[in-house]
Amino acid sequence: MSAKQKILIVDDEPDILELIEYNLKKENYQVFTANNGEEGVSTAKKVLPDLIILDIMMPKMDGIEACRILRSMPEFKHTFLVFLTARSEEYSEIAGFNVGADDYIAKPIKPRALVSRINAILRRTSQTEEVVNNKLEVSDLVIDREAYLVFRAGKKIVLAKKEFELLYLLASKPGKVYTRDVILKSIWEDSVVVTNRTIDVHIRKLREKLGENYVTTVKGVGYKFEAGM
Repeated sequence: MSAKQKILIVDDEPDILELIEYNLKKENYQVFTANNGEEGVSTAKKVLPDLIILDIMMPKMDGIEACRILRSMPEFKHTFLVFLTARSEEYSEIAGFNVGADDYIAKPIKPRALVSRINAILRRTSQTEEVVNNKLEVSDLVIDREAYLVFRAGKKIVLAKKEFELLYLLASKPGKVYTRDVILKSIWEDSVVVTNRTIDVHIRKLREKLGENYVTTVKGVGYKFEAGM
């Protein structure tokens, strides 16, 4: 990589910070560290990292609150945020995704697996998608925003307007988990008659028209688009 991408690690365990920092520096990333949520938010404002790794359980300010604060700032709207925690309960993952996390990595840390995951996250927008003339090209799909048409391996697939918008939202960031709340606000805005069931129905219709392998359900959270399937 020509310019080093910046990664901020926020964790109150010195051994974890040292292990992750060492392995990411070997990958030619520019690495910054912080020991708690408050320090993490402060450091993020100064260095504007490309990706932030946040532990959930920390003193002064936990990772959930730090993520909520960062996502409320315009400069971090599109920054990758990854949670790192020893907690395996489902509600922790749901809480993380609900405040805007892009991914979730469990302790104990496996350095090679961690580095591979971080590399994949930072490649998402550049490698798996390309937008040319209002056309999103991802996996074997071409999604034409102006014509509201989708082509799979050159074959035209006609979607209803909301089906198309839902697919475009998910495919615009492959691998990113979109919560039901985010989907509702993005696609249906402030409609009072729309429920979670509406999303499920549209997802089912997308799978019927495109195949089962593009949209993945993240239990208790929402949905994501899987590129390269």
